Amino acid sequence: MEMEYVTSLDGVVAEHLNGFFQGWPAPPSPAEHLALLAGSDHVVLARVEGGRVVGSSTAISDGVLAAYVPLLEVLPQYRGRGVGTELVRRLLDQLGRLYMVDVICDPDVQPFYERLGFARATGAVIRNYRASKRG
Repeated sequence: MEMEYVTSLDGVVAEHLNGFFQGWPAPPSPAEHLALLAGSDHVVLARVEGGRVVGSSTAISDGVLAAYVPLLEVLPQYRGRGVGTELVRRLLDQLGRLYMVDVICDPDVQPFYERLGFARATGAVIRNYRASKRG
């Protein structure tokens, strides 16, 4: 099956986004996934025949100095095939001129990001699950 990487949401509908966010306590619906992709400053999608999205990566940026990569999602059956690596590589190509590109991730995926040039850092987060329409 041929993989296509795109930076546009042209032709993407919520039905193309089923199966993502496995294991999340309050996963976004496909419609919410589409909305968050549309609201991101940068997006890279991996698509297969029929338009189905099998992976996505997003960045939010001030366009001058900094960007944050909040999401990298690959459907389970497409993991281990280099899809996530290619999504992040293409996203970093878009962000290459910026001083800082940050990602917060769990320790078990830090080696993945290190292979792509990221360095471990300390951070802090707030997760407001009660504010979620889904929770």
